[in-house]
Amino acid sequence: MEFIKITDVEKVYKTGVTAIYGLNLRIKKGDFAFIIGASGSGKSTLIKMLYREEKPTRGEILVGGVNVGKLRNRKVYKLRRKLGIVFQDFKLLPKLTVYENVAFALEMYGLPKSEIRQKTLKAIELVGLKEKTKSYPHQLSGGEQQRVSIARAIVNSPKLLICDEPTGNLDPDTSMEIMKVLEVINDLGTTIIVVTHDRDIVNRLKKRVILLDKGRLKKDYEKGTYDKNEKH
Repeated sequence: MEFIKITDVEKVYKTGVTAIYGLNLRIKKGDFAFIIGASGSGKSTLIKMLYREEKPTRGEILVGGVNVGKLRNRKVYKLRRKLGIVFQDFKLLPKLTVYENVAFALEMYGLPKSEIRQKTLKAIELVGLKEKTKSYPHQLSGGEQQRVSIARAIVNSPKLLICDEPTGNLDPDTSMEIMKVLEVINDLGTTIIVVTHDRDIVNRLKKRVILLDKGRLKKDYEKGTYDKNEKH
C-alpha cells in the first residue's frame, strides 16, 4: 500500500531557483528509506513539502491519502499530528525534563493526564531512556538528547517519521545506536524517511536508497548503498 505518492512534482522558489524537477516517487506504508544527495540536491525541499512547510509549485503530493499541496493552512496541524519529525539539532526545551519534553506535544493536544503519562513513558522506554525521565537536556549526552527528540516525535504514534540528518552531530557509534532505535520503530509499523550524508550508516543498514541530484531523482534502489563515486 502506497503511503506517500509524489507525482510530477516541481518546486520553484520565489527567487527563481528550481529545487525539484518533475519528481515521481512512491513510498509504501512501513518502508524505511534513506534520501541522499549532495548539498543543494533538493533533499530538504522534498521533506519540507511532505510536512507542508513548503508547497509544490506543480504536481501532487499525497501523504496518507491527503493532498498536502492543497491543504488549507488551518488544516496543516491535522496532517502534522500524523507525522513525527526529528531534526539534527534536537530542538529540546532546556528547562524541561526528559518526561516534560516528550509529554509537551500531548499536553498541547489537551489529552487526559493519564493518557499523556502512559504514552510518554512508553515512548521514553522505547528509545531506552527509562532511567532518565527526570533529567534535563544539559545532563544528557548528544545521543541521549537525540533519543529524547525521537521519543517526542513518536509519542503520538505517527504513521510517518521524518528524520532530517538525525546523526549529523553524533559520533559513529552513537549514530548506529540511533539508527537501531529507528529500526525498532520501523518494525512496529511506522514508515521512516531519513535524510542523511552519513555514508557509513547507509552502507551498513542496506535499506532503500533514494538519490537526488540537482533536484532530480537519479537512483532509487532497494537495499542500496551510498556509492563512493556519488557526491555528498
